[in-house]
Amino acid sequence: MSTSKLTSISELGEFGLIDRLTADLKPKNLSTVLGVGDDAAVLKTDSGKYTLVSKDLLVEGVHFDMVYSPLKHIGYKSAVVNFSDMAAMNGVPKQMVVGMAISSKFSVEAIEEIYEGMKKACEVYGVDFVGGDTTSSLHGLFISVTVIGEVEESRITYRKGAQPNDLLCVTGDLGGAYMGLLVLEREKQGFKANPNIQPDMAGKEYILQRQLKPEPRTDVVKKLVENDIIPTSMIDISDGLASEAIHLANSSEVGVAIYEEKIPIDQNTFDTAGEFKIVPAVAALNGGEDYELLFTVKQDDFEKISNVEGVTIIGYITDASEGNRLITSGNQVIELKAQGWDGLKK
Repeated sequence: MSTSKLTSISELGEFGLIDRLTADLKPKNLSTVLGVGDDAAVLKTDSGKYTLVSKDLLVEGVHFDMVYSPLKHIGYKSAVVNFSDMAAMNGVPKQMVVGMAISSKFSVEAIEEIYEGMKKACEVYGVDFVGGDTTSSLHGLFISVTVIGEVEESRITYRKGAQPNDLLCVTGDLGGAYMGLLVLEREKQGFKANPNIQPDMAGKEYILQRQLKPEPRTDVVKKLVENDIIPTSMIDISDGLASEAIHLANSSEVGVAIYEEKIPIDQNTFDTAGEFKIVPAVAALNGGEDYELLFTVKQDDFEKISNVEGVTIIGYITDASEGNRLITSGNQVIELKAQGWDGLKK
């Protein structure tokens, strides 16, 4: 951000601010007939494809902390968490609409930084930023993002659809975002106790990125197409592996079994969990915000999915009567419980 005099939002007003924030937005997708500039965006749907719509609301103090969250990262993350929802339906994000409620503590330049993060996310993932709304807030910052995507009718994947004996798969590695959050919170408390102490985050770059700047696994959707794999069910991991696995099981009316030793965990996550005296698998099961994909495939696709880089088979689907189970590294069987994030629970 510039060190020059900051502009009060009241100087521009709502429409002046919108004009300034959206002046450089140009459609890239043929399905975008009209983006910014009217009462609604106009989209054209090709035959044989389904339109996907997803919305997320991010609230200051609940979903992000201004003490350690860079403004561009807030914008970037608010966009990509919705792109992840598109991937979880086996689809591709195409357009995005944003609503923001802004308190008087934010300058125009601050909001521009947030928009720059959103624009960067759209640039990276080929999404058109087609409009939105801004209004005032008495307290803090609220960001509401709606993303429209598309998926071929034959490839759409729901949470329901898993069958007994299907393989349970996950992309990437888990637990890193949660451990990154714990590091940020630890350094925040240290700073509050002594503002002269500089944060100690050396060697934590990977898990900090996992928390502050996650990436949706749209690349895996492309790999599934390339390998002729259609998952039987799928969800993204925003609230923790355990919670999402139970969502899949409940939606599909089946049970699930996960092997603790199969859960992919990065070394940086593993080591940091040790510093906090947390079992790494617990961080992966309950931490959340990894935005990886959890999905099931038929056993017949075992060889195909084994050849997809970055995908790990961590368990299988059972009959509902067997419940949801975690098989520990010591070969004990315990009930799998959802203890991840729930924004409306105490």
